[in-house]
Amino acid sequence: MSTAMGGPALFIGTDTAYVAVVRPRLDPADPEVREAAEQAGVSPEEFAGPGNVWALMWEEESGEGGGFELPGLRDAEAEDFADRLLAELSFESGPFVVGAGEVLRLQAYPGDGGADCRFVCTVTPPEGEELPPVTLEIPSLDADALRADLEDFRRALA
Repeated sequence: MSTAMGGPALFIGTDTAYVAVVRPRLDPADPEVREAAEQAGVSPEEFAGPGNVWALMWEEESGEGGGFELPGLRDAEAEDFADRLLAELSFESGPFVVGAGEVLRLQAYPGDGGADCRFVCTVTPPEGEELPPVTLEIPSLDADALRADLEDFRRALA
């Protein structure tokens, strides 16, 4: 349903290993949403929901992945996480750690020459989720592209 989704999203990673913080917004008028709603036996509006619940998703190089909702996360907290990550991406003080509450911890390491970076991510599902904690490695990323993605994410929250 990628054409039916909107809303702010911060994707850190590659096609094969990533962590993403998203607030999906589904369009009830989209044919794919209407079809999914019909299959679920609910109205398209009910299926789309209010579009204000954040989620954390991840995928490892092995193809294993998962996700869960973060119903208590506010836009201001997501923006604060993005701001702190953006501020640290200069690597002026070397490797760093940035957390998003209790559920996500990013350890960041500069690449050769500072043009890229890599991450070790620890995802700890909240109480009540039946998923074990996961540690995944995000391979080398272009640091400037990530900075641009962070800026786009911040604008989407405004």
